[in-house]
Amino acid sequence: MNPLLLAFLRLLTFYLGLTSTFYTLSYFRIPKASFYARLLASYGTLILCAIYGVFASLILRLVGKHRISQWVTARAFHHTMALTTGIHFEIVEGAQYLNTRPCVLIGNHQSELDVLLLGTIFPRYCSVTAKSSLARLPFLGWFMALSGTVFIDRADRASAVKAFEGAAQEMKRERQSVFIFPEGTRSYAEGPVLGPFKKGAFHLAVQAGVDVVPVVCANYSGVLSVREKRFRGGRIPVKVLPPIPTAHLKAADVEELARTTRENMLKELVALTESPLGQKATQAEVGAGEEDLATLATRATPTAMATGIER
Repeated sequence: MNPLLLAFLRLLTFYLGLTSTFYTLSYFRIPKASFYARLLASYGTLILCAIYGVFASLILRLVGKHRISQWVTARAFHHTMALTTGIHFEIVEGAQYLNTRPCVLIGNHQSELDVLLLGTIFPRYCSVTAKSSLARLPFLGWFMALSGTVFIDRADRASAVKAFEGAAQEMKRERQSVFIFPEGTRSYAEGPVLGPFKKGAFHLAVQAGVDVVPVVCANYSGVLSVREKRFRGGRIPVKVLPPIPTAHLKAADVEELARTTRENMLKELVALTESPLGQKATQAEVGAGEEDLATLATRATPTAMATGIER
């Protein structure tokens, strides 16, 4: 057998064995076992779906359908993660607004698990934006490059502006939507917190003359908390808000657009997290031997952060 193939099979066997071991230990009151089990399962699933995405992108490009590559891969990731981790993002309201095309979709950014959120809400003919360093990652970076990701170099403003200008033109020409996390970074929040918004997403929407479609995901610190090394299965509610028209707006209106959009999303984030469904989702599912997450629901909800728009 080819030595490289043999080494790969050995590595794969070790990875699957280690993941299975942690899943087994999580049923015997071994601290943090559930966290490491789902962490390994998540990264393994991500790599598997990225490899699938590379081949899917190549095939779809050959038949002129490459603009749905990210949707095809996102759906595969959504279903595979449900099997390997037991985590489901569930759209409870506003799913019809995802059919808006083209548009700029925006969402609150909590952790790496938001990749699975994209797997749930991602519509056809949509691309993500990502920091340029991700393009260099094996498999994931290859897939993102092949599928039309808009890469942004945050350290080079001129390059970032040029990338957004190109994205605006493509949105007009191809009716291609774009998804952006306007906070620009993960919050890892333990409550319904929304950080300051960068204005790039709103400049893009105004420049292209397309609607902004906000997507609000309830806080899910009961499902995943990196600080507490907690990672469990559960259902997480998501609400898609009505599209916000920008065709009548100019560059001078961007700051007000960002401010009012953030305020509305923060209000919905708090309400969604504190709703009975949101509280139930935050508690997640409790496996044999794992901490009773019902105690999390008795904790006071942290006051939502009230910072403004980042300039």
